[in-house]
Parts: sequence; structure tokens; C-alpha cells
Amino acid sequence: MNTEKKISLVCSGDLRPSANISCWQAQSEMEALLGKAIEAEGWKVERAHGYDAVKKHGFIDSQRMGIEVFKNIDPHAPLIVAESVWQYSHHVLAGLTTHKGPILVAANWSGEFPGLVGALNLTGSLTKAEVEYSFLWSLDFTDEFFIKGLREWLSTGKVTQDYSHVKDLDKVTLPAEDEQKGRAFGKNLKDNKAIMGVFDEGCMGMFNAIVPDHLLHATGIFKERLSQSTLYAKMLEVNDEDAEKALQWLLDKGMKFDWGTVEETELTRNQSLIQCKMYIAAVRLADEFGCDTIGIQYQQGLKDLVPASDLVEGLLNNVERPPVYSEDGRELYAGEALPHFNEVDECAGIDTLLTYRLWKELGLSPENTLHDLRWGEHFKNENIDDYIWTFMISGAVPAAHFEGGYKGADSIRQPAMFFRKGGGTLRGISRAGNIVWSRIFIENDELHCDIGVGKSVTLPLEETQRRWDLTNHQWPIMNATLDGVSRDQMMGRHKANHIHVVYTDDEASAHKACRIKAAAIAELGIKVHFCGNVDVEGKKFA
Repeated sequence: MNTEKKISLVCSGDLRPSANISCWQAQSEMEALLGKAIEAEGWKVERAHGYDAVKKHGFIDSQRMGIEVFKNIDPHAPLIVAESVWQYSHHVLAGLTTHKGPILVAANWSGEFPGLVGALNLTGSLTKAEVEYSFLWSLDFTDEFFIKGLREWLSTGKVTQDYSHVKDLDKVTLPAEDEQKGRAFGKNLKDNKAIMGVFDEGCMGMFNAIVPDHLLHATGIFKERLSQSTLYAKMLEVNDEDAEKALQWLLDKGMKFDWGTVEETELTRNQSLIQCKMYIAAVRLADEFGCDTIGIQYQQGLKDLVPASDLVEGLLNNVERPPVYSEDGRELYAGEALPHFNEVDECAGIDTLLTYRLWKELGLSPENTLHDLRWGEHFKNENIDDYIWTFMISGAVPAAHFEGGYKGADSIRQPAMFFRKGGGTLRGISRAGNIVWSRIFIENDELHCDIGVGKSVTLPLEETQRRWDLTNHQWPIMNATLDGVSRDQMMGRHKANHIHVVYTDDEASAHKACRIKAAAIAELGIKVHFCGNVDVEGKKFA
């Protein structure tokens, strides 16, 4: 690569100063371990930007800063983007799009801060931007997998990933009944068209989550671009009585709220009432514009005005939810969920709408959600011996995914580090059952979809609590296995920070629904790839 054996290193951080300060120590420790591994191979790491004593961290914390940092990096030098926290991909995207040397995204395998999530967002964004890169991850940067990949990158500028678990739809023959059912559904969706309500794009620098119009329109889905200021204005029109009714509905269903009295650090009843106003306002605006699915950005803009949108998102995604009426008395979306895609992830927006409608047609529970592909560990006891992923997302998870529904749900205040105005989540432990997972992503200016099957499993409560304590105990959690997909295969292939999940009745229906969904997605013009042990021929469970 180069005779000097020098590698430039950058790290992208959050836009929120409080998050960068809180996460800096973890990032610093990660870089020390990574540097030690690189130096052991005879190379030297040079940080392209220093620690800022005033800001109290050493992250690239804005797009402008990223552009300036890259001006001082040799465009042909090998470059590592080291990530152990959530990061805003657009902070470094401009510089990475014009970098000529080999790029390695390196992440530490930890759930403490969502570095794996941030790294997956960056790799998904780079894939969409058609930037060549390599990707590695490690617990302590001493394991065989990492060292082997590092040596390959140092010698060739590339890391080879294992894609042996991937099977393209156009290379298999689905059962005729499943193919026809899926294609007919997809054609109907495409012909009748649908509206995706987008409350501001580009949440948290997620370039990979913005679907260009020309790709989206080809699926029959069109954006209604809405402003979060409109949502806030509509919230101000919701009266206190309607908010109280929505909150009381949740209390009557058995949902619990971890209320205190200190606004700065605790969830308060007032915060929950404001969240109920946002819920009502969102449904009314969706009705006003004829939206079939909506996505609220929240993280930037609204976070400085009102409590978090997370409780709102979970309610929207549940068929059974507090009734919402228009100002002239009509019940809106009666008996239906209003599919919501967290963080305005438009790729997930396509998925949530299609899945909700298809699962209804198949007679399956239609509630679905995205999760962060957060972290995972192998777990073994007398009942389980498998790699268990920890899926979690602050918002969007419907109560139907929890054992006991709303009775199994509670609301806990979001961390003040991220959410100054507070607000609670819709938290619970996802029930055991078979799932279909998927992810729509953009590569080579085309829409693609990876899809597979798996299981949500019940771990001992102490193990779930341990995982919560290692990540975010305020967030809903799914402990999941992915059939026929290893940890490293998943990380090496997945092109997003999010993964989409939906339940089925049993294992046979998971495989059948997976096939039908694949055909429906393909009918929208999206290239589909089966991942893992999917019964594509319909023989195993016939």
C-alpha cells in the first residue's frame, strides 16, 4: 500500500455535545486497543484530528469540521474510520467520497454505546454513495477474525467477507402459489400507489435512509414532504381533554409509567401527556394528507421543543391503540395501525407499509417494526445454545410484540444525554415466536432487499436484564436468532443500522410468508436476496 506504513485515523461523532462528552472515554479506549493491534503488524496510526480541550472530546462533530479535517489528509493514504459510539455519517461522508486510498471502518463489539449501530449506518451510507470500503469489528482487537481481516486489508486494501449464506431470488424457483400471491399483491400496491408522509429527511446523518425519488416512485410509493414544525403546530391545537383520554386508555389497558416529578431527569406525567398530543397530532396530519405510512424524524429539531416521539411511534404501529378523532368527530384509521418508520428511515418505510398490508392479507398479525442491530453474544443454558442478537430501538415497537401486550409494557424516561425534554418509551420484552426479518437498502443506484427467517427467544429474565444494563434499559428489546446466518456473516453483509422484523404463527408460516413477501418486493422492482436457511422451494415444511 505505502512504504511509510502510516495510517490516518478519523472518528465521527454525535451532533449533540452531551453525547460526545459522555462517550469520549469509550472511544479513546477503543482507539488505544485498535492502535496496539495495528502497531503489532508494523504499522503506525496517526490521528487526523486531535482532542479538543474546550469541547472535551476528540470527535468530528459536524459536516464542516469533517470537510476541513479531510483537507489535511493525504487522499491516497490508507484510512481508518474508528467507531465505538453512535455517529452522524454525514460528518465524514463528504471526505470519504473523494478519498482515493483504502478505507477501513473499524468498530468495537460492545453494546454500551451504539458503535456497531453507528458503524453499520456508515457502511450502509458508503454503499449507497458507491464508495469502496472494508469493514471489521472486534471485542478487543486481538481475536483471529479481526487479525486475519486486518492483515488482509494492510496487504491488499480490502477485506473479504463471507456471503455464502446469500441466495438471490432470481436464481431460485419459488412455489408457483407463493410466487403468484406475492406478485399479485405487489402489483396491486404498485398500481394503486401509496403516500409516505415524511416529517423531514436525514435524521441523524442517516444518508442510507433517504430513498431517492426516482427509486421510490418506481415502487408506486410517493413522498408527502411534511415539516416537523407542522407537527408541532398541530400538537398545540390538541386540547388537554383529548390527551388525557389517550393516556387514560393506556392506563386502563395496564400500561405502566415510571413517573417522577423532576422534569430534567425523570419522566413526568406532563411529558407523557405531551407525547399523547403528538400522537393525536400525527394521526390527524396523516389523515389530512392521505398518508398510508409516516415517519417522524424527531432527533433534530423537535428534541429542543418537546418530549421524545418514541411512545408515539409504538402506538402508531399497533392495531389496538387509543382512538383518535378528527376535529369534526370522525375516528381516524379506525381498527388499523398507522405504520410508522422510526427516524424517518425511508427504506424501512417501504418495508413497514408492504409488510403491514401483506400480513393482513395472509391472516397474520400485521404489527411490525424496525430495530437497531445493536449487539449480541452467544448464550447457553439447558434450553438454548445459540448466538442471541440484541435488537432494540427507542421507538416504533408495537405493544403486540410484547407478552401481554400493553400489560407487558411500561414507559421509562429517555436519557437526558440524548433527550433533554424527556419523554418515555414504549418498552417491553418481545415475546417468543417465529419472525421474518428484512432490510431494504440502496446499492449501485438500485433498491435491494435482504430477507430471512429467525426466532424471537425468551431468555432468563436476569440475562435479559444484563443485556439491558449493557445497552439501554429504557428501550424495548428483542432477543433474536437468525436462522443460518452467523454473527460475522450478518455484519459483513448488512447495509444498515436497522433491521425489520414481523411475527408469524409458526415456523412453516415464517418460511411461506418470507417467500411471498420476497415475491411481492420483487414485483416492486426491488432486487431480493434470501439470507440463511430459508425454505425457498417450500419442501421442508410442506
